[in-house]
Amino acid sequence: MIRLMKITMQKTNIALSVIVFATGVFLPAAQAQQGASDVRIFNTVKTKLAEGEQVVGGTVSTPDPDIYCAMANSGYDFIWIEMQHSHLGYTDVARMIWACKDAPAMPFIRVPDATEGDIQKAVDIGAVGIIVPMVDSVEKIENAVRFAKYPPIGRRSQGGGQYGALWGSDYRAAANDNIMIVAMIETPEGTAQADKIARVDGVDLVFIASSDLGSFSGRRQGDPVYENLVTRIKTETEKAGKYIGGPAAWMSSREGYHFFQGPGTASLIRTGVRVTLGADDPCRFVPSGTAPVQGEDPCP
Repeated sequence: MIRLMKITMQKTNIALSVIVFATGVFLPAAQAQQGASDVRIFNTVKTKLAEGEQVVGGTVSTPDPDIYCAMANSGYDFIWIEMQHSHLGYTDVARMIWACKDAPAMPFIRVPDATEGDIQKAVDIGAVGIIVPMVDSVEKIENAVRFAKYPPIGRRSQGGGQYGALWGSDYRAAANDNIMIVAMIETPEGTAQADKIARVDGVDLVFIASSDLGSFSGRRQGDPVYENLVTRIKTETEKAGKYIGGPAAWMSSREGYHFFQGPGTASLIRTGVRVTLGADDPCRFVPSGTAPVQGEDPCP
């Protein structure tokens, strides 16, 4: 474990800051800061967002590595690996990620919950994004950050996994700067805590779960109550200096969003078949810029 200590020596008006390691080795703070600035960023989603770009991820909920590879090499920025609402296990997902370890799309996992076991398994198999569902409290997202990050930021333990083979021998030093934490707000209760959730250190992005926000509030998109919930989440997230995300349908209708969840594999297959058969647009009944409602979506 590393202990950080700032020591100021007043001599000839020179202030010297050092970092004290448990081993007794002293390094100048400036040298340590220089090392931190040299951390390799391999998470391309993070670099694209920092450059002001929008990023889109396709959703995968099947364990077939061939389908995962097709999605990961299709042009998406990341793959939203769905473990909350699917039968996927961590062995399945580990094989999927490994099968396309050189694919340009980054592996993001929506974990079932913000538990230590779920999150540490997700990062150990190589996820560079942890999507946390049903964030209604500050404590829940603080736990997610804690379990995903190595000390001194968090309490992720060093164990086995394929992360090193995927991301390089410097993974331990670079992981904290590459792993992104996405907080999903899906309820009015979470919306009421949006300011505090967005301000949690380590949270990179807040995602508005459009369908569930409608389900829990009993309102639809366009309804003033629903839109006030969305506006509150977005406004508080922007005040905190964090990115805001939403469904891919909002790319064309709402400004200020940078991170989008794209359709799932079943939807893409159906759409592809219809296109190749020359059929009409299966989404013709969905108003432009409106996120489909689960269960009523003609192209789910």
